[in-house]
Amino acid sequence: MNIIYHCVGGSHSSVLAAAIHLGLLPDDRKPTKEDILGISFFDTLSKQEQGKILLRGLDENGNKVFTLSRQFAPHLVLPAIEDAYQLGGGQLSDLLLVSTMSPVNWLMKIGGFSSRRLHLVAFGRPIAAYGTAKAYDKIAQLVNNAKKMIN
Repeated sequence: MNIIYHCVGGSHSSVLAAAIHLGLLPDDRKPTKEDILGISFFDTLSKQEQGKILLRGLDENGNKVFTLSRQFAPHLVLPAIEDAYQLGGGQLSDLLLVSTMSPVNWLMKIGGFSSRRLHLVAFGRPIAAYGTAKAYDKIAQLVNNAKKMIN
């Protein structure tokens, strides 16, 4: 199974979901802001990585877990991914696309924009991490729902 967590920027909510899925962060309690900042791929996506499906690791069952920055065009990007997957010989039953946008809050948006777009990392990253911590329970629930779908 291939699981792709996707969001606009690909740096915060999708990354956090992947980290929870992979067991890098707990799914049953909130981590500290420092724990979130300790995830090596949190708030680090480069402009060259936008639009790319990035492998973040294998879960405990051997499923591949990816993240994707799909910007503001999920209605275009996601069907293209599904079509390409099938053209490559894959079955859609082996692909799970999970949007992580519903838990995103204004702190994550401000922090992410400041850090990734304006390159004000020292200012934006802590704000994004704080907002991500506030959204943690909702993101963990998305991951738990995704895991139920693949088991």
